[in-house]
Amino acid sequence: MSSADVPVEPPVVAEAAKTKVPARAWISWVALAMMTTSSVASLRAAPTMAVYGLACVFLYLLPAIVFLLPTSLVSAELASGWTGGIYKWVSEGLSKPLGFLAVWCQFAMTIFYYPSLLGFVASTLAYVFNPDLASSGVWTALVIMVTYWSGVWVSSRGTKGVAGLASGGLIIGTLIPGVVLVTLGIVFLGQGNPSAAPMTADNIFPVWAGLSSLVLIVNNFLSYSGMEMNAVHVGSLRNPPKEFPKAIFLAMGMVLLIFILPALAISWVVPAEELSLTAGVMQAFDAVFANFGTQWLTPIVGIMLVTASLGGMLTWLAGPSKGLLLISRQEGYLPPYLQKLNKNGVQQNILVVQGLVTTVIALLYAFIPDVSSTYWIFSVITTQVYLIMYLLMFVAAIQLRRKFPDHPRGYRAPMLVGMCGVGFAASLAALLVGFIPPSQFESGNSFVYFLIVGGGALGLGLLVPWLFLRLRKPSWRQPEPEGVPES
Repeated sequence: MSSADVPVEPPVVAEAAKTKVPARAWISWVALAMMTTSSVASLRAAPTMAVYGLACVFLYLLPAIVFLLPTSLVSAELASGWTGGIYKWVSEGLSKPLGFLAVWCQFAMTIFYYPSLLGFVASTLAYVFNPDLASSGVWTALVIMVTYWSGVWVSSRGTKGVAGLASGGLIIGTLIPGVVLVTLGIVFLGQGNPSAAPMTADNIFPVWAGLSSLVLIVNNFLSYSGMEMNAVHVGSLRNPPKEFPKAIFLAMGMVLLIFILPALAISWVVPAEELSLTAGVMQAFDAVFANFGTQWLTPIVGIMLVTASLGGMLTWLAGPSKGLLLISRQEGYLPPYLQKLNKNGVQQNILVVQGLVTTVIALLYAFIPDVSSTYWIFSVITTQVYLIMYLLMFVAAIQLRRKFPDHPRGYRAPMLVGMCGVGFAASLAALLVGFIPPSQFESGNSFVYFLIVGGGALGLGLLVPWLFLRLRKPSWRQPEPEGVPES
């Protein structure tokens, strides 16, 4: 690994190399805050909250306090004490089968995440070619299938540099469009145009019309998810106890600005009753650009947004499935067929099977008339499957503190039990509320909605991993995978 291992090296050079080996690449807490912001913030959820107008501020702040903050600080303690991610944390704190359930949910949520993400891509691309296609289920299904399988082809070749595409996507497809949208929205109001959503003090809180009026808040839990992955960088800080909280609070501030301001800008220019949950961002850009006579910019912004989404999809495509693969080979959780690697060391069979399921899901867009309703259902299922993992993580964190109080940790979360309690309660509440159709859901059949969401979330999140555990055989274990490239 180091130059000191080369036998022909002169002694002086070898000694110099030896002194460099322990050198650590420290990162600043500001850099960590930026990394966290880039992995969490997105414009995709803006139309979902723009429906609420000014109340979106409250609906973003609440889950940030009861979910984002506990998740960030608790996962930081776990990551600084135990390497191996969510599987290691849950298996050490609870049990190996529950550890498999946690890592399975982290992977399985992507099965519904890709259709919802690519549904957004399809609606955005429609504004590049023909805005009327944004409401076409056939167009949406076609884009999802073509884009996903193209991503599988790219990932299966072991192509590197995808992370750079994702980083560039943050600037090109999130920050620049977000700043443009908010700026033009402010100018739009400054010209004397009335806001499509009321912006008075009476509208700070959402109008209460039963539980269904608050269901859209569930989507914000998915918007804030993924913090457990960023927590692995806590060990790269010089003073984690002091610097990590500062990084998290700075990241929370930036994430909230990126989420809230574009949502408000959309609510200013697009009436809630006309807002599409998939094409709302492009609706807002189209309306604002039309007001300034620059509607020709709409397709350009659409391409920028698509770039960010595709970069994010490629980084997620191989990541969770690779983690599942390695754990499964060690413990024999998946059948040998799903553990096979191609010549590039990529878990191609998992990606292909996942692609077949994604294709079936994509076809639902073609048969369900309301694209927004389909998009929302997939977003809820994605969130609920992911929340199962967070429920396990919070319980495991308490158990690890009790079982191993003296285990070395680079960072100890303050009031761990209390924060885990708040995070667990918030996650459970969000999971249960997700079974209730939102007030904007127009299918009119709550029971069908419950069956679809319940079947998707509980079936994929609980039933499938239970079947793998029940059917697994000792011969499924392959503790020394061949062909896995070193990371």
